[in-house]
Amino acid sequence: MQRDAAPVIHVVDDDPSFRSSVGRLLEASGYRVALYASGDQLLRSPPGSDPGCIVLDLRMAGLDGLQLQRRLLDLQTLLPVVFLSGHGDIPASVQAMKSGAEDFLTKPVAKATLLVAIERALRRYGETREQYARLAQLRELVASLSPRERDVFMLVVRGKLNKLIAHELGMAERTVKAHRHNIMQKLNVGSVAEAASIAERLGMLVGAADSNAAKPI
Repeated sequence: MQRDAAPVIHVVDDDPSFRSSVGRLLEASGYRVALYASGDQLLRSPPGSDPGCIVLDLRMAGLDGLQLQRRLLDLQTLLPVVFLSGHGDIPASVQAMKSGAEDFLTKPVAKATLLVAIERALRRYGETREQYARLAQLRELVASLSPRERDVFMLVVRGKLNKLIAHELGMAERTVKAHRHNIMQKLNVGSVAEAASIAERLGMLVGAADSNAAKPI
């Protein structure tokens, strides 16, 4: 693994000696490392788009770990969080995991335990990034539809027949068929079920049962 291609592990901990020792360990294991003495410091220079994860202390001065986790969620940061705590804080661990933390480890943590948690977090990051990329592709496909094609699309994916769509939109049935053909080509799908799956994955069918208005994506 080339150093400039290695994942970046962001270590947030207000204990200087622990922070530096974890940093040395991770660098020796082949990762790039960014060290932060506080949650505020990380927020002043948020992580970029490079693959990685965040190793986060629970109890710190200023923003604590849970507060920083919530801020990161608000910023829609994709990087998974591995919590480290010097205390066996069960309520905090439950809250952290409910908010999407990858793991919750107790200090002092064994080298092997930490590295396994980081590898698991990196795998999760890769999966999440692929999902976001696929959703972005689907949004682009739907955005390629004309306004009228989108109207037809929203009715087609709700299972309405051409005759009903024509009546509802005030167009000829042959025009609906032409739009359906164009929609299938633009979305690169071969069936209504596949088209409906795209709409569902983009959240376009939520609350749409009784409405013909196209939903924003």
